[in-house]
Amino acid sequence: MNALDGIRILDLSRVLAGPWCTQTLADLGADVVKVERPSSGTHPGGDDTRGWGPPFLCGRDGQDTAEAAYYLGANRNKRSVTCDIAHPEGQALIRELVGHAHVFVENYKVGDMARYGLDFESLKAINPRLVYCSITGFGQTGPYKERAGYDYAIQGMGGLMSITGERDDLPGGGPQKVGVAVADLFTGLYATVAIQAALRHAERTGEGQHIDMALLDTQVAMLANLGANYLVRGKADGKVPGRAGNAHANIVPYQVFEVAPDANGQPQHLILAVGNDGQFAKFCGVAGRPELATDERFSRNQNRVRHRDTLVPVLEVIMKSRGKADWLAALEAAKVPCGAINNLAEVFADPHVQHRQMVHTWSHPLADAVELVASPMKLSVTPVRQDLPPPLLGEHNAQVLTDWLGADAVRLSELRRRGIV
Repeated sequence: MNALDGIRILDLSRVLAGPWCTQTLADLGADVVKVERPSSGTHPGGDDTRGWGPPFLCGRDGQDTAEAAYYLGANRNKRSVTCDIAHPEGQALIRELVGHAHVFVENYKVGDMARYGLDFESLKAINPRLVYCSITGFGQTGPYKERAGYDYAIQGMGGLMSITGERDDLPGGGPQKVGVAVADLFTGLYATVAIQAALRHAERTGEGQHIDMALLDTQVAMLANLGANYLVRGKADGKVPGRAGNAHANIVPYQVFEVAPDANGQPQHLILAVGNDGQFAKFCGVAGRPELATDERFSRNQNRVRHRDTLVPVLEVIMKSRGKADWLAALEAAKVPCGAINNLAEVFADPHVQHRQMVHTWSHPLADAVELVASPMKLSVTPVRQDLPPPLLGEHNAQVLTDWLGADAVRLSELRRRGIV
């Protein structure tokens, strides 16, 4: 048994925020049917990310397939159905499927679904219990609702790039995006939570609802402590949080430090993440500078934050006195939070990451062994699914239409002949 066994989801989303949401729900056991555009002479069909490479999946013949790694990373445990929703018969087929679904997810521009007769009000008339989730850049209301929303632009508009990157007064300062599309990913996760809450409500009352998820809303919520810093004091004081590089706005020392170079003379770094005064005292002991922990300027975190510009240069000199392995061993033994800065090869070779089984090997229709990042959710009674590799375009047309609608071979053949699926 999986936690969401029996939940049927029609997924008309593509790229990342929507597919990330439905992949999480699929991991938890939901039957997620990914509805994609059929291929045609002028369009390869399917989710745009299928072609977002290289890299592409290497097939059994050693050649690149049409399946991009980007697509594979966000679409496990789903089934793929092709349907041309621009065609009235395609719209009718989606409405028929909606009658058997619990959840409908889409990330089209505001108003597009209404043009196809697939908006919430239209589908609610067919299935009053339907949980309908719309994911857009700016939401269904407001002055920006008609705009297309992209993660990169949202990171800028939502303030993240103003607080990410090196300080403006240092070399390399200036706006910097995060290395992965965090606004998309967080929106997908918030949507997952909202959908499960709405399903709970539908189970209790029989009433479905419309979930309006916006990337910009999510990005603003993600400002977390920095947003609170501004609203609680910065707004009144006229102080706007800025970029702090690898430092923390509210905790010191909580940043990257350069340590002694390696045997080849290459620079080395580690993260020192002291979260409280007790940990700072332990760090000072390991560093051979216990007097820093009793210095009035540094004994409490609030004072360390106020005297950051005095303390950090002292720590920079101390940290360069020893190598990375030496520091990590000593700090970990003293239970002072710290960490290496790993590249991806080091991440996937890490014994703890391997022990936690964060890579799963899939048997794919085009390749025998495909390694992909696994779900991080560890449930003791209802573990996540790991049975369906990211589907080929339209791979499950016959299977889904038979399972959900009882379609026979004649109907399937006619839908294919007319280019509906």
